[in-house]
Amino acid sequence: MRTYTTVQGDKWDGIAYKLYGDTKFTDALISANFQYRMIYIFSAGTVLEIPDVEERVSAESLPPWKRVSG
Repeated sequence: MRTYTTVQGDKWDGIAYKLYGDTKFTDALISANFQYRMIYIFSAGTVLEIPDVEERVSAESLPPWKRVSG
């Protein structure tokens, strides 16, 4: 398992962007570190577990012929 040690001032979305290149994985990061969910701004030295994530595909990003119509 990978880990990340916070630096003073880190925030969840910034960590997600730094590690995954996108803030959309912030929820996966928080879920993997539920005990820290109430922290908004981290102090230095908190060790977080970094989950593996899969790229999510939204319907809007698919070409029209691959979208499910309902």
